[in-house]
Amino acid sequence: MVLVSGIVTLLVVLGAGVYFVVLPRVGSHAATTAAQPNMDCTLIVPPNPLTAQGLATPYQLVATDPNTGPCNEGNDGQAAFVQGTIFDFNTGQMFVYNPLVIDKGTKAAIAPVVPQVPKGAAVALWFGFNGNNLTLQSSNNSLQSGQCVNGTNGSIFGQFAYCNAPFFFGLVNEAIGIGRLKPPALGTAKDGQPCPSVRDFSLVDQDQSDNVTTGYLVTKNGQVAQLTAANQKKLPAAQPMTNGSDNGLLDAFVDPALGCTPWMAPDLANQGQMTTALALNEVQAMVDQKSPVAFVPLNDPMVLDAAGNFNLAKTNEYRFGVDQPRANNNGQADPKAYCQNLVTTGAPRIVLDAPITATMTTPDDATGTNLFTFLGQRFANSYMNLNCQKELGATSPITTTQDGNGVAVSVSFKGQPVNTGTGTGTGTGTGGNPSTPNCTVNGQAVKGCQGTVNVNGQTCTFTFANNTVSETCKTTQK
Repeated sequence: MVLVSGIVTLLVVLGAGVYFVVLPRVGSHAATTAAQPNMDCTLIVPPNPLTAQGLATPYQLVATDPNTGPCNEGNDGQAAFVQGTIFDFNTGQMFVYNPLVIDKGTKAAIAPVVPQVPKGAAVALWFGFNGNNLTLQSSNNSLQSGQCVNGTNGSIFGQFAYCNAPFFFGLVNEAIGIGRLKPPALGTAKDGQPCPSVRDFSLVDQDQSDNVTTGYLVTKNGQVAQLTAANQKKLPAAQPMTNGSDNGLLDAFVDPALGCTPWMAPDLANQGQMTTALALNEVQAMVDQKSPVAFVPLNDPMVLDAAGNFNLAKTNEYRFGVDQPRANNNGQADPKAYCQNLVTTGAPRIVLDAPITATMTTPDDATGTNLFTFLGQRFANSYMNLNCQKELGATSPITTTQDGNGVAVSVSFKGQPVNTGTGTGTGTGTGGNPSTPNCTVNGQAVKGCQGTVNVNGQTCTFTFANNTVSETCKTTQK
């Protein structure tokens, strides 16, 4: 932000109180753009991936096309993640083990723990990726022995893949049917509604049920280790790195915000610790998610074919990997119905929970300033990428105001700014909302402190959230 001349005086009206805020001059900052990393990588699956030794053998990351640049596991934007879940049918117990990923030709910072897998237990694997397209590559017939699925008909899913998931879920569902396994209930959230699951329309996005809750430790020299208490003590300078996932969003952000508790199981790599997992989320959703239930639709970008067309077979292959029912025809994976449920069920709850989520940390500060604005931007993006406007013949009910860096700073629902309930005033504000102030900038009224005005030759956007008026200016003069 550059103020060309003068000091901007901002008048904030909160009920009967009037507060003057002086916005200081701020020097200009030159924009810098880092080189775009290779977003398409390949993961070499070790031999016998469903055995204890296979789980403890690091996966190796390489570039799918070396001509487009290298792939480095220590680079957050290119990192791949693996998550294993183990089910002992005899005891009805679940366990989690997160195999390690390293760059091909390197060694782990600390050798992975060899898990104690119960005899006869079912092991399944799921994969996540912070880039665009992750291709699984076999070593010593590992893809076949692990029953791994990367997509169908020469068209991979993208960020997602799995090994042995249908068999795993088959045993789990059988155990639930005979009462040997009883997943915990979702519970009731602070808003009085059932706690959301990964199949709740207030939580899903354009490609639901993707990616995992695995995290790794990355050292300064780019080596990687399992994220365990023991390794953190041995590598105090190493930084955690996680997979951007729907599952992680639910377990680490939305559940804590709403007073809900994710299902956890013992971590076989981290002695004495419990952890979350994609498989646990999906099983819990299968048992306890009330109607309407979100199942992967035909317009999910990860299940389109290579030409971008709907593909029922690929949609079902994805569904099988997350314990969702087969769609016998296109109508059972209807894009229009999915979009309609986003509008009628998902959006209203996101707005309902705004006073809660607006006070919570954002999962990604490049998307939203807090959890609420993040969820709002995520919904708007999903509505666009699922082509819901064409399906429904209507624009998204949720829109956002963004700052100069494209970060969502406020959210509107059906054209009206959302009341986050974080203000303290009693004045009229936007739409008669007593929590939202009105502003005057150099004599120009900015209703609700949300809008754009010209200030000293610059275009300035003002937003209000969490008792804070934010200003972003772009120069219009040389």
